[in-house]
Amino acid sequence: MSAQPTSSGRSSRTGRVDGPARGTRTTWRNWAGNVATAPARTVSPSTTGALAEAIRRATEEGLRVKAVGTGHSFTAAAATDGMLIRPERLAGIRELDRDAGTVTVAAGTSLKHLNETLAAAGLSLTNMGDIMEQTVSGAVSTGTHGTGRTSASLAAQVSGLELVCADGSVLRCSEQENAEVFAAARLGLGALGVISELTFSVEPEFLLTAREEPMAFDKVTGDFDQLVAENEHFEFYWFPHTDNCNTKRNNRSDGPAAPLPRVRGWIDDELLSNGVFQGVCSLGAAAPSAVPAMARIAGKALSARTYTDIPYRVFTSPRRVRFIEMEYALPREALVPALRELKRLVERSRLHVSFPVEVRTAPSDGIPLSTAHGRETAYVAVHMYRGSPHEAYFTEAERIMTAHRGRPHWGKVHTRDVAYLASSYPRFAEFTRVRDRLDPDRVFGNDYLRRVLGD
Repeated sequence: MSAQPTSSGRSSRTGRVDGPARGTRTTWRNWAGNVATAPARTVSPSTTGALAEAIRRATEEGLRVKAVGTGHSFTAAAATDGMLIRPERLAGIRELDRDAGTVTVAAGTSLKHLNETLAAAGLSLTNMGDIMEQTVSGAVSTGTHGTGRTSASLAAQVSGLELVCADGSVLRCSEQENAEVFAAARLGLGALGVISELTFSVEPEFLLTAREEPMAFDKVTGDFDQLVAENEHFEFYWFPHTDNCNTKRNNRSDGPAAPLPRVRGWIDDELLSNGVFQGVCSLGAAAPSAVPAMARIAGKALSARTYTDIPYRVFTSPRRVRFIEMEYALPREALVPALRELKRLVERSRLHVSFPVEVRTAPSDGIPLSTAHGRETAYVAVHMYRGSPHEAYFTEAERIMTAHRGRPHWGKVHTRDVAYLASSYPRFAEFTRVRDRLDPDRVFGNDYLRRVLGD
């Protein structure tokens, strides 16, 4: 049986285009502040019908169209000088079907709202990333993922979607309906149209036991394959300028629930991980030479903890310190050699890196532009504090990752172009054929898509 839809429900498919008056120019910036765009028009439609009408009108007027989420991507994937579609009014749970094990949500719904709604209904996504501020469509379209031995990215959990095309027509897509478009649009970079709703596969809520503990770099890299094999969800952070790592193992539990005590959780996740870390990063930006010493002190302060809770409270955590990020997906067997090269780079250079390096895994999948397409994958994410010079570090890190056949995360800083990417994805041409069919005039194009997909 299905629950009744909430705001932006199926019963409301038409409506006016809400937003600033035509001709009003606004400036939009992403979360990190490294991307800004000033579109000719900004709209916030509240229904699929209003969205379709806005896109049809913009196409007739020769405006390019991009939809934006909450800005947690670090690339200019959503930048446009045409019409920018804001997500905040196209939000809400449209249908929750317990019998089918699915939830359908409007594209602008935040992952936070989705997770909290599912938890209240005793349901959960199987896997998720480590923050939940993004909109569902933005997270899916750029390949957001968590870590998992057998459970994959958010896009891999999508079982259906609704796509508004350049002429204002609406396509319903699934493995049974418009299957070729569905395959491409699950991770479509906003290049095929604007997603108006997504249907996710969900399951009964379960408990996860998180075991977090420090581990030496040589130990975690030496035992990496075993740690991945023994745990449903394994990840670790390496602290540059040190031999220190922090590991996290998440596994399903029969319970009982044993969440972190409120005070301990606040101290660890708010005071230390955000408040104190913000101060450390600010000090490091002002005095870069102090970063290695601060990193060694921070590494020694790591402590173990174990707790059991519902999935989104284990998978996700607040991230309030702003940064710039690059992430590459490597064949899993290349992870340890690449990470050791990165460590040697930091040790032998004059780089001062205050942010830890994050390592996660994903199983092989069949989504054409998924960074895990066709191979068991390990992810290496490098970060720099917002405002700090990152170019030298990212350039050298990217050189290492591409030497190991790395694929860049679509929503994070990288310099790869269509020539590199077309050779990295076996089904790249399949995706571009769907794009040519749905958007031959590149209504949904911009400079970033021209670089990574071609023109």
